[in-house]
Amino acid sequence: MSFFKDIREFVAQPRVLSLRLSPDGSRLAAVVQSLNPDGKSYGTSVWQVPVDAGGEAVRLTRSGKGEAGAEFTERGDLLFVSARPDPEAREQGDETAALWLLPAGGGEARKVAERPGGISGVVTGGDTVVFVASVLPGDAATEAERLKARKDAGVGAILHEGYPIRFWDHDLGPGLPRLFAATLPGLEEPRELTPDAAGSLVEAAFAVTPDGATVVTTWLEALDAGQSRSDLVAIDVASGERRVLATSENHDFIGPVAISPDGRKAVCLRERHASEDLAVDFALWVVDLESGEGSAHSDDLVPMSVDWTADSRSLLVAADDHGRRPVVRVGLDGGRERLTPDDNAYYELCPSADGRHLYTLRSSVASPAVPVRISLADGAVTELPSPATVPQVPGTLTEVTAVADDGVEIRGWLVLPEGASAADPAPLLLWIHGGPVASWSDWSWRWNPWIMAEQGYAVLLPDPCLSTGYGQEMLQRGWGKWGPRTHADLMAITDACVARPDIDETRTAAMGGSYGGYMANWVAGHTDRFRAIVTHASLWNLDQFAGTTDSATYWQREFGPPGAARYQELSPHNWLDQIRTPMLVIHGDRDYRVPIGEALRLWWDLRRSSVESKFLYFPDENHWVLKPGNVVTWYETVFAFLAQHVLGKDWQRPESLS
Repeated sequence: MSFFKDIREFVAQPRVLSLRLSPDGSRLAAVVQSLNPDGKSYGTSVWQVPVDAGGEAVRLTRSGKGEAGAEFTERGDLLFVSARPDPEAREQGDETAALWLLPAGGGEARKVAERPGGISGVVTGGDTVVFVASVLPGDAATEAERLKARKDAGVGAILHEGYPIRFWDHDLGPGLPRLFAATLPGLEEPRELTPDAAGSLVEAAFAVTPDGATVVTTWLEALDAGQSRSDLVAIDVASGERRVLATSENHDFIGPVAISPDGRKAVCLRERHASEDLAVDFALWVVDLESGEGSAHSDDLVPMSVDWTADSRSLLVAADDHGRRPVVRVGLDGGRERLTPDDNAYYELCPSADGRHLYTLRSSVASPAVPVRISLADGAVTELPSPATVPQVPGTLTEVTAVADDGVEIRGWLVLPEGASAADPAPLLLWIHGGPVASWSDWSWRWNPWIMAEQGYAVLLPDPCLSTGYGQEMLQRGWGKWGPRTHADLMAITDACVARPDIDETRTAAMGGSYGGYMANWVAGHTDRFRAIVTHASLWNLDQFAGTTDSATYWQREFGPPGAARYQELSPHNWLDQIRTPMLVIHGDRDYRVPIGEALRLWWDLRRSSVESKFLYFPDENHWVLKPGNVVTWYETVFAFLAQHVLGKDWQRPESLS
């Protein structure tokens, strides 16, 4: 049976999430997500991948709780985070996530560090191990007892005294992240490095110098009126003393963070604060760890991953570029070289210490992630044995372009199902990406166009204004013009696609999630060219959204203060009376980036206006819909809705909802 035909088979496929290389370059570890035996949830495990072609990937860890956050120590041992039970504990109970070590020479993994609130991330440098742990404010000596008392008393309340209070899909508090350091080999008595962190490490990216003496981390600084900025700071591991490496009233210094092999420099991403008129822009920020002097590099790249070459003279960067994500070598002297000229997307960069190779994950719109090795001498790519299957996609991938009304070229990918031709043209689905600062450049397990191709649809994946990989002007031309400018771009490239003989222009639909859902709502109020519209996790009333999202500060910079004209000018709800197209509304209750109130208001507005519509509601999901059973329901409901309105079939309630 086809990988894409049976949704249950699709959701059961293992997928590679991350990659790490041992310091000596002899071992490669990958974290792999796969379906748990109960079929209702996903778990993760750590696998060893051969560093050369040939051989097989071998599973290293196995437990009901799963393992994540794999990192190698200087000695070659493997650290990971897991809530697995400790076989040496006298009493077994509800385990919190702890730090475990799997010896390089083999043997059983053992627990090496734990905290009452759990551990969530780890990095290493020299003999120093730094990890993140959730800490309940108050006396550390009584933290475990106080956590138990809250649980026993049924107290779930959180008293907030600052902002933010939520992040994507989870509440912040009562425990908040702090950094701890310990020394190998035993990691006894970890030392708290950030007792005053409060909420400063909520989105932290951090790294440790090769000598283990310093932690470099992003640090969220709370300001008046709910505002904030993100600095880059250095923390002395021995004393806990913190000093600022990079700060600006007009910029945030954010992850990823990487430290040069010589221990002298660090790199992070500098993001300019937007305003109502000025879009965000990005640059690589390289800072000298001793002097604090910094400089910007490659301000036309939006990096997803970054690391250093072995000689500490250049950066290796994976950044979007016209629907691809190549690896680019950026010299600190200003030189630049693209290492991967193909159509793929790379991330998780792991350069070898000898300067010969870069190990990374490679994917594309047409292929899920697999581990590969890139020669830094000539760019030759060697595919390595993967713990996950690489499927044969049911169709072809074609690049398409169109010229917008302002003369700018808009490009995208067109997924064509097998058999699409002038004699048998395929119905078209316009898929609008989220972000909005993003791009269709990679494989997606959640919005997978090949599942739709298996159903006979062509899928258009366009990169309109605000997309990454096209320079700063592409961001600026859509800034503060969300609906009108993006709509014009989308319609231009849709027009070009429906003019093709292998596309049926009479059978089309539009779909989008997050910002793409916002645009789906906007499209619904500004054209009736589509037979159906699917809007997932979408923005409907901008004034309501901007005050309830988990990061109101960010959106207010572009929209303006509450009550500004832009909230009304760009809010899709103001065109409710123009909507004629049947709509499928999808939303998860645990979505804090686009809160459920957006869907509730949209659903009520559609019902009171007698727009033909349905509402697929997930009480237990967040922004993305991640649980295997819910993913099946998502696809089955979309299939049924499109079949009714695009293909002209009778409505058939999805089997998973029956």
